Amino acid sequence: MESRPHETGIQRMSRPRLYEQVVHRIIEWIEQNQLAAGDRLPPERELAGHLGVSRATLSQALVAMEVTGVVTVRHGDGAVIRTAPRSGRISSVIRLHAQQLDDVLDAREALETKTAALAASRRTDDDLDAIEAALTEMDADIRSGSRGIGGDEAFHHAVTAASHSLILIELMGVISELIRETRVEAWTHAECPADGLVQHRAIAAAIAAGAPDAASAAMHLHLVSVRQELFRSAD
Repeated sequence: MESRPHETGIQRMSRPRLYEQVVHRIIEWIEQNQLAAGDRLPPERELAGHLGVSRATLSQALVAMEVTGVVTVRHGDGAVIRTAPRSGRISSVIRLHAQQLDDVLDAREALETKTAALAASRRTDDDLDAIEAALTEMDADIRSGSRGIGGDEAFHHAVTAASHSLILIELMGVISELIRETRVEAWTHAECPADGLVQHRAIAAAIAAGAPDAASAAMHLHLVSVRQELFRSAD
């Protein structure tokens, strides 16, 4: 009797998404032209034309490259190379994320709703300054045409720190790399980064007001929105 795939332990092949293929093409082009850190890629419209893809698909590819630290993106003005790109590294990040996405989001829901509530009860003036600085960074980045990725990461880090719970801070540190990897998908699918900024501000307002239940609820709504956006666009 012929064995079924799940009985043999053989996993089904997964088809690379179009934006992943675009990432590899861009990296090949960078290598062929011996570009280095500080060099600029062509403007998005021009690059999309050369690759024969839509600007939306190109934007997804550039976000994946930005989240993994390869480029810094200013939409409409091309992208600047930050580090030597490694195609295999980007692929592994995307694939690992796809396999663990649900588990990582569950962990974030459990941990970050609690850290937000504790932050509302325990935050100091310095904590509030750090949270506000992250929001300012995110806002400025989005206004410049990017997606606020650095500010987003800084915000969640500041909220965690404001909980003043050593165990929760340590647990968040353990999964920090997995959380960073989820941003590959979160930001490639985000149609309106400003919506995320609004959600972050709601969390910050509840923390500043010293309202634990409201802070937890605002964080929950933000993570629900992240989950919905990711799976709405998932293949």
